[in-house]
Amino acid sequence: MELITYLGIGAIAGFAAGLFGVGGGLIIVPILYVVFTQAGYDPSVIMHMALGTSLATIMITSISSMMAHNKNGAVLWNVVRNLAPGLILGSFLGAGVADILSGQHLQIIIGLFALWVAFKMFKGAKVAVDESKSLPSAPMQMLAGGGIGIASAIFGIGGGSLTVPYLNKNGVVMQKAVGTSSACGLPIAIAGALGFMFFGAKEAVHVPNAIGYVHIYAFIGISVMSFITAKLGAKVAHMLSPAMLKKCFACLLTVIGCYFIFKGFWH
Repeated sequence: MELITYLGIGAIAGFAAGLFGVGGGLIIVPILYVVFTQAGYDPSVIMHMALGTSLATIMITSISSMMAHNKNGAVLWNVVRNLAPGLILGSFLGAGVADILSGQHLQIIIGLFALWVAFKMFKGAKVAVDESKSLPSAPMQMLAGGGIGIASAIFGIGGGSLTVPYLNKNGVVMQKAVGTSSACGLPIAIAGALGFMFFGAKEAVHVPNAIGYVHIYAFIGISVMSFITAKLGAKVAHMLSPAMLKKCFACLLTVIGCYFIFKGFWH
C-alpha cells in the first residue's frame, strides 16, 4: 500500500517536472511532508526526510533529463566539470547544515524559497542574455558551484532554479543553461542524498525503511514513476503556452510557500 502511494507521488512529480521544466524537488518535498506526517513519523525529522528523499529521487530524474539535453548538444561539459567539485562539496555540507536546523526553520526557509521562485516565474523570467559576457575563471565557477550546492541540499532540489540564472547572467543562452543545469543536478543529488543519509544515520532516526534521512520505499516508488511520466509531461508542455504554464506553476508554488511559512511560524 505504502509503495502505491509513492508511485502515485512519482507520477505527479515526474509529470510536473516535465511539464514545467523544473526539477521535481519543489513538488516532491511538500507532498512527502504531508505523507510522512500522515504516516505518524517523528515531527522533528519529517522535513529532513522529505528533503533527503527528494534529493535521492533527483539522481534518477536528472539522468533522464541530462541524456535528453545531451542529445540536443545543450550540455556544456566544460562548465559542468568546473562547477562539479563545488556542487559536490556544497551539497554534502548543505545536508549537514539542514541537519542542524530544526524542522520549523527548514519549513520557513523552503517556504520563502518557493515564494521567490514563484515570483521569478510570474514575472516571466525573461532574462535578456548578454552574450558578450563570458563565464568567470574555473576557480570562481567552482566557488559558485559550492554556493549552489549548499542551497540546493537545504531546499531539497537539483539546483536548476539557481544554476540557470547563474549561467544566464554570465552569457549562456537559455537552452544551454537549462541543459547544463540538468547535468549539474546529478552531482548535487548524489552528494546531497549521501549527506542526508550520513548525517541522518548519526542522529539515529527511527523511521521504518529509511537510511538516515532517505526513505527507501519513497525513493524507489517516486524514481520509477517520475522517470516514466517526465517524458509525458514534456510532451504535453509542447502543446500548451509556456507563459500560461509558468503562471500556473507560480500560483502552485505560492500556495506551497505560504503553507510552509504558515506551518513554520504556527508550531
